[in-house]
Amino acid sequence: MMNRSIRLSAVLLALLALGACSKGASTSGGQVVAKVNGDEITIHQVNAAMARLGKLDEAQAKQASKQVLNSLVDQQLLLKKAADAKLDRDPAVLQALEVARRQVLSQAYLEKMAQSVSKPSTQEVSEYYAQHPELFANRRIYRIQEILLNSSPETIQAAQEKLNQVKTLRELAQWLQAEKIQFNANETVKPAEQFPPEILQRVHSLKVGQTAMVSTGNSALIMNLVAARDQPVSEAQAKPAIESYLLNKKRNEYAQTEIKKMHDAAEIKYLGAFADAGNKTKAETPAAKAAEVMPVKQDAAAKSDKAALEKGLGGL
Repeated sequence: MMNRSIRLSAVLLALLALGACSKGASTSGGQVVAKVNGDEITIHQVNAAMARLGKLDEAQAKQASKQVLNSLVDQQLLLKKAADAKLDRDPAVLQALEVARRQVLSQAYLEKMAQSVSKPSTQEVSEYYAQHPELFANRRIYRIQEILLNSSPETIQAAQEKLNQVKTLRELAQWLQAEKIQFNANETVKPAEQFPPEILQRVHSLKVGQTAMVSTGNSALIMNLVAARDQPVSEAQAKPAIESYLLNKKRNEYAQTEIKKMHDAAEIKYLGAFADAGNKTKAETPAAKAAEVMPVKQDAAAKSDKAALEKGLGGL
């Protein structure tokens, strides 16, 4: 079963990426960058794949383009083998292709709609900057000692009570060991933007030496602030990142609004076992959740202030 799944995934990737590779080859002219058993791969295919890699410098782009081309060659070989094996007629492959087609077309329409959203104004950027001093004007680099618990609510409550009694995180760790409670301990250096928003609020309010616990259900994060160093970001520095974030937020909200209009205008019926599917309350969507705060990548501990700043702003 697993081998079949792997085979279908590989074939589907090849079919999607290179389905038109051998069609219209005579019109590609000087754009051909490789031939695989007579089938052509064009520079347009390479450029389309490169566009998905994000911004690269000249040296990176040159190296990446060669790797992309080699991948396209591999896919073309797979495509030929898939056709020889008549997998393009396999019901599972056809179904997977239809799913992919629906996803691509739906995403393309959403992206087309998003183009009509206006760029955030200078005032909107300034307001966002002012509303999040912990990320910008009062931004800090934090050294944190952490203990992560994944246990029952009762155990987490007991750890909270013990935390109120001990003076250091080491004492708490010793108690956890004595009680045979499993935990993970770590010490890390992070700039403000690498913390989830709800964690950052707690960390930002701590003074050096203070400890705080953030718990949700069966998990708890216990943090001790070892050190903190101010490293503010000016509005001018933050502007490109804030503009990008606010534009994405606007596009997400616009897309949600348009989809709701489509739902309201359409006649939708849920049948059989799914008869009540349309009655559920609206769940929080990833787009809505992302709108709460500037999204960032969770990178490793910053190696330097400059690196931390660049990573942070790059992730915003």
